[in-house]
Amino acid sequence: MHKTGDVILGGIFRLHFFPAYPDLSFTSEPQQPTCYGFDVIGFRLSQTMAFVIDEINRNSNLLSDVTLGYSLYDNCVQLGIGFRAALTLVSGQEKQVTLEESCLGTPPVLGIVGDSSSTRTIAISTVLGSYRVPLVSYFATCSCLSDRQKFPSFFRTIPSDAFQVNAMIQILKHFGWTWAGLLISDDDYGVHAARSFHSDLGPAGGGCLAYTEILPRAYNPAELRRIVDVMRKSTARVVIVFAHESRMFNLMKEVVRQNVTGLQWMASEAWTSGTSLQTPQLMPYLGGTLGIAIRRGKIPGLRDFLLQISPDKDHNNTEGNSMVNQFWEHTFQCRFAPPPAGWVEAGGELCTGQEVIENVENEFLDVSDLRPEYNVYKAVYALAYALDDMLQCEPGRGPFSNNTCAHLQRLEPWQLMYYLEKVNFTTTFGDQVSFDENGDALPIYDIMNWVWLPDGTSNVQRVGEVKRSTFKGEELTLDENKIFWNYESKQPPWSVCSESCPPGTRVARKKGEPECCFDCVPCSEGKISNTTDSMECTSCPEDFWSSPQRDHCVPKKTEFLSYHEPLGICLTTTSLLGTCICGAVLGIFIHHHSTPIVRANNSELSFLLLVSLKLCFLCSLLFIGRPRLWTCQLRHAAFGISFVLCVSCILVKTMVVLAVFRASKPGGESSLKWFGAVQQRGTVLVLTSIQAAICTAWLVSASPMPHKNTQYHNDKIVYECVVGSTVGFAVLLGYIGLLAVLSCLLAFLARNLPDSFNEAKLITFSMLIFCAVWVAFVPAYISSPGKYADAVEVFAILTSSFGLLVALFGPKCYIILLRPERNTKKAIMGRGTGT
Repeated sequence: MHKTGDVILGGIFRLHFFPAYPDLSFTSEPQQPTCYGFDVIGFRLSQTMAFVIDEINRNSNLLSDVTLGYSLYDNCVQLGIGFRAALTLVSGQEKQVTLEESCLGTPPVLGIVGDSSSTRTIAISTVLGSYRVPLVSYFATCSCLSDRQKFPSFFRTIPSDAFQVNAMIQILKHFGWTWAGLLISDDDYGVHAARSFHSDLGPAGGGCLAYTEILPRAYNPAELRRIVDVMRKSTARVVIVFAHESRMFNLMKEVVRQNVTGLQWMASEAWTSGTSLQTPQLMPYLGGTLGIAIRRGKIPGLRDFLLQISPDKDHNNTEGNSMVNQFWEHTFQCRFAPPPAGWVEAGGELCTGQEVIENVENEFLDVSDLRPEYNVYKAVYALAYALDDMLQCEPGRGPFSNNTCAHLQRLEPWQLMYYLEKVNFTTTFGDQVSFDENGDALPIYDIMNWVWLPDGTSNVQRVGEVKRSTFKGEELTLDENKIFWNYESKQPPWSVCSESCPPGTRVARKKGEPECCFDCVPCSEGKISNTTDSMECTSCPEDFWSSPQRDHCVPKKTEFLSYHEPLGICLTTTSLLGTCICGAVLGIFIHHHSTPIVRANNSELSFLLLVSLKLCFLCSLLFIGRPRLWTCQLRHAAFGISFVLCVSCILVKTMVVLAVFRASKPGGESSLKWFGAVQQRGTVLVLTSIQAAICTAWLVSASPMPHKNTQYHNDKIVYECVVGSTVGFAVLLGYIGLLAVLSCLLAFLARNLPDSFNEAKLITFSMLIFCAVWVAFVPAYISSPGKYADAVEVFAILTSSFGLLVALFGPKCYIILLRPERNTKKAIMGRGTGT
């Protein structure tokens, strides 16, 4: 189909379904391939291009001084025929070419609109790209065509399959479908879509494919049976089909045979609008299908233009073999006489050419759902706007070498391509048209839904759109209230391999299975996850621990020997009781200070011993309560000094006893001068000062300090005092032990001295208790964790203090309070009878 003009635009469309292969050699006279199986929709596409060019020629604001013409070819759905058509367009073989020396003139065509197939477009664009002839496709969607290195002159007004795949992924993500099957055709259309799905589904949508199967090109019952069996056994409820309508039709025969229901189908744009699938037999299975469809547009005036088509007005009707004649014969089931040679569809009544096309009910005049036609509309206008921009160039300010402009008489296709890359306009329907660096237009798709109506009929309705804009990026819009779901619940299905892992768990991949198939493993103690499908559990901060649900961190419980717990209360009560008893004994001794038994036992040292025991009881309180720096430093120092003061008094008392009995023997009077009151006080002071010096050196060099210990319990913080220097603590205890052992030895030596009330026996007994307690303390202290170490030390302090108090002062208080008759000098000296 041809129309003359100043500038010719080429077009390649599918006007027939089947070829009858002619001699395609280039040595003989060129022949037009004979094709059959007229395609009404393809014819309408070609007429849409003719209409748009006619509309542009009538537009005084666009290419006002240039008339566009066209040259349209049929590809017969065959690569070889389509390729021949493209070469014919760019080389002008149908014209008699007269070579001139200047070789000037307008090229046969400036650009081509086509082709409708990715495979044919790849082949054609590979050749045209070498000559930089613009090829603007209205239906080739393969993402591979976005490769500017391989296809430098390719443009398209239909979105790339990469965007179509991404649009499907957004729908999957919107409904939470992470587990789907994929069926593809065995051509560039399906293979590249599968690659995009495998590479993008996981990162973009968090999903994965349960299976990927290739639909056979021809009807193959065995292979289709195997594919449907895979679908039936799979747990994936969503099936994505990236194939042509004919492949899908063959598949559905087997789906119906095996009665595979309950699947949610997702259709690519190749079969979303396929009327052959919308039958009462298939809709029980395909009802509710969600599909991607080419953007629907409105082309005002197109229907009126189509109504004007008739054989009488066809200027291409040279031999009765024009496309209009073939359309007429197909539409009215008639034939023109004589029938075209080789035209296999001729038959029936003779055509008059006066038939009224408006009286025929077919899809040719239905312009309510223009989708590929709208892409043709945009493609022709893109070429026209590019040519218009080129002709608006001002001499001396052009984009080419030396700031030159392109001229219509010496125009090169690559010059038009330069302007086509920068074209930017808005259609009457309100859509912006421009091309990115890969030749892709701003993508937009309609989302369609197959509705199965109660009366058995079907309808394909628009329920949303997905588009990419310059400023907002990709946007998905869905009206879920309009979507028909082919399920009893009328709700979208659930298609996941594994349920989402709730907070408190993490994803554990299953070996050898897709990423969507996993187990949910609870977080270990001390770790949490607060998001769904968390890949890792994060550790809580040092002072926090995981909640029982493992979904958030909570402050760790604190543990120390508290005044509020039963153990702390018991120890505190015992400490205060001992302090009170010491005070009571001290009161008794002060009140009876003039009695023989008090005076005979060195009352001054007894008073000092009682005070030191009182301090021993009180120092145990420093071990109870939350450790702080001052309590940690003071507790061991007070304990060490108090006990040294106590043991020093006992040691001096023992030495005094020995000195007194030695002085009672002949020649031993001089021994008493070394144990006078001053010497006794001095000895106690010196011995206590040594311990004070040890404590001072310890505190200065490596002072005890509070410490938060998390080693005993992971979920608890044990507050304790670290000793700082183990050597310092050992020296402190060792010094107390040395004095205690020395006192015990001296008292043991004096145990048999003649006296009815020999205090050396009491001192020996008390020192044995003291030493036994502290020898047992060491292993118990080392093996006790946390607060129990403090409790052991407090218990040792209280036990040894009570042992000294009872052993040394119990008998004396017994005599003073209960046996006052024995509280006489005679009884003490052993000359009384007192029983």
